[in-house]
Amino acid sequence: MFLRTIILACGLAGALAAAQFPAYSQQYMQRLGGAVQALEEVVADFDASAAALGLSRAEALGQMSGSAFVEARRADMQATFTRHESLRRDLLVLEGLGPFMRAYRSRHMTDPELARGAWQAFEPALPLSLASLMFAVFGFCAAGFGGGAVVYLLRPRRVKPPLPA
Repeated sequence: MFLRTIILACGLAGALAAAQFPAYSQQYMQRLGGAVQALEEVVADFDASAAALGLSRAEALGQMSGSAFVEARRADMQATFTRHESLRRDLLVLEGLGPFMRAYRSRHMTDPELARGAWQAFEPALPLSLASLMFAVFGFCAAGFGGGAVVYLLRPRRVKPPLPA
């Protein structure tokens, strides 16, 4: 009976955790869209400054040398261009997807800064949507089976005495 209680507790904990994914992924998507929009403004501003001088982005970056500050700024801008492109690709993949497809494509939800911000702003809630309920069922089954496997592996084994000869 005690073992079943542990398995049930694991299942309920898994259900509650998994049911939060749809809301968390929505929070992540909102942050992702905002980050892409903010970075687009920075990129467009840099490109406009370069174009005003008749330079391409690469040429403008190439001219950013001569002092430690300017070279550090060049490295910052290159990192900004790289992050913008990466987040823009992720947004294109995730945009318009529902919670199940976002879970399937979750490898596009791995930006550490966005994930940290989404997690800090996230407030767990009672799952009231069908999607949350289905995630809860999956979480219950996965954690219940996982907890059961751990209990099975850790339980003491009875040693049978040898049969008399």
